[in-house]
Amino acid sequence: MPTDCISFRDTNYFSTLICDYLDKHRELQPFYNRFPKIENFEAQINEKLLSVQATSRTILVDALKAQYKNIDTSKLTQQNIELLEKENTFTITTGHQLNLFTGPLYFLYKIISAINLAKELKAKYPKYNFVPVYWMASEDHDFDEINYFNFKRKKVKWNRDASGGVGELDTKGLDKVFETFSKELGQGKNAKFLKDLFENGYLNHENLADATRYIANELFIEFGLVIIDANNRELKRLFTPYVKDELINKTSHKVVSQTNHQINELSSNYKIQVNPREINLFYLKDGLRERIVEQNGNYVVNDTDVSFSEPEILAELDNYPERFSPNVIMRPLYQEVILPNLCYIGGGGELAYWFQLKAYFEEVKMPFPMLLLRNSMLIKTEKQTKKLEKLGVSLNELFAKQNHLINQQVKRLSTVDIDFSPQKEHLQNQFKALYKLAEETDKSFLGAVAAQEKKQLEGLSNLEKRLLKAQKRKLNEQISRIIDIQSQLFPGQSLQERNLNFSELYLEFGDQLIQQLVLNLQPLRGEFLILEL
Repeated sequence: MPTDCISFRDTNYFSTLICDYLDKHRELQPFYNRFPKIENFEAQINEKLLSVQATSRTILVDALKAQYKNIDTSKLTQQNIELLEKENTFTITTGHQLNLFTGPLYFLYKIISAINLAKELKAKYPKYNFVPVYWMASEDHDFDEINYFNFKRKKVKWNRDASGGVGELDTKGLDKVFETFSKELGQGKNAKFLKDLFENGYLNHENLADATRYIANELFIEFGLVIIDANNRELKRLFTPYVKDELINKTSHKVVSQTNHQINELSSNYKIQVNPREINLFYLKDGLRERIVEQNGNYVVNDTDVSFSEPEILAELDNYPERFSPNVIMRPLYQEVILPNLCYIGGGGELAYWFQLKAYFEEVKMPFPMLLLRNSMLIKTEKQTKKLEKLGVSLNELFAKQNHLINQQVKRLSTVDIDFSPQKEHLQNQFKALYKLAEETDKSFLGAVAAQEKKQLEGLSNLEKRLLKAQKRKLNEQISRIIDIQSQLFPGQSLQERNLNFSELYLEFGDQLIQQLVLNLQPLRGEFLILEL
């Protein structure tokens, strides 16, 4: 399968912060541990070895076995779960929300990045074991972010009321979604696979977490992926010392606020992703997930009548650790406490908020994982490649915003020169003489000269715009074809991976979709991939 690549910076779809990180700008080094290069993993392994206790591994394995009890999975996944109890086994982790039918296409890229990095590390460090892990964000409560996916430029949506952590939501109403989606899929072998996957996932499981686990397991069953739902009493118990510190000392708020200030001082182009609250925990119980806030010396569950004194909330923590849910600031720490993890793989926004947490990890004496930007790619067909060649447009040009692309193509296709830069330069040279004359005769004349120059340059710009507009009308048919191919490859004028659901491509390519992604995605390459299927 033909492949090409483009730098993340040249796509114009990734933040300055992420591009500077990939370029290893020196000023960002205090905000991460080790850069994700294959040779840097040995030191990461040695550091993590010292922090993982055998009892924690046993609790983790027991929890995973319970979660996989009714799942028909591969021997490789079962072996990977067993291996996690051994001190020479480590994880490569990615996380994602419980989006309906996996949500955007990059769900696949995240998980395959973890699978392929685990393979690459095993080849480099054969005396260790590396397990790819998908962390389900089952405690999130932002239902509106996950209750739909896009299919053939339509939104397939699950309409219902929801509260609390989404993982515990029942699957009521998804039978109607299934009926709608099935009609859109049509007939054929690939359509049948997708229908069976949706039906078995959502109509044969009681809650969203179990359904998502089933679907992810089916898609990656041969690759040894381990899927974890961390909304678990015994796993939460491992985290209680950090929850207690958060309640009493509010450590994360103090340290992350200081880090945010340092990042802001570096560059106005570096955007802060999350701002810490004084207490970065939710209270989770009976369909409720609300912030814990301190008021007048008591701990109050926001927008409820539930309130605790300090001794009472510490007793609640001891008796019911599962009722304390970390927010976005503390979730990464929870992950690193319960997993023997070396590297977290995430999107640009995720890595940006991880950068805010390095000093916090140091404060609570927890090794900070390596941070790897997930693979990103654009998938095109041979037919689309031929269409681009016929139009005389390069794929790199399609990464431009649509208005810029149109203007550039009109100028390229036009038989008349629409660029008035030479005329503007000639005009400015003429005014240089007028400025010199004003200096030598009457300096009060300078303002009038400048005003006239501005007026005439604006006049040329307006003429240029009118000519461009006229040429757009004349070349409408050709420009429409260019816009059409860009819209196919960049739906919604965004990256394909942020819009499409995998089902749209699976319908066309079937099993080859995931097989080719596994063959071609190289997690440590650090470039945006273009793949022709």
